[in-house]
Amino acid sequence: MSDKIHKKMTFHQVLQMSPEVAKVLGKFNLGCVGCMGAMNETLEQGAIAHGLDVNDILRDLNAIFPQ
Repeated sequence: MSDKIHKKMTFHQVLQMSPEVAKVLGKFNLGCVGCMGAMNETLEQGAIAHGLDVNDILRDLNAIFPQ
């Protein structure tokens, strides 16, 4: 089974999926809700820009949506 959220999705796309997404991103100090870059920046790009491992973020985001 594939994960529901993947690294090429934009922050905006993911934030539209559930209110829980913002909480998970906040755990990683990603204030994406008010960021203008959220419309076009992928999860992977944001992780790199903030020195984070995208796989850690994906693990926690996908935990919101049980398979």
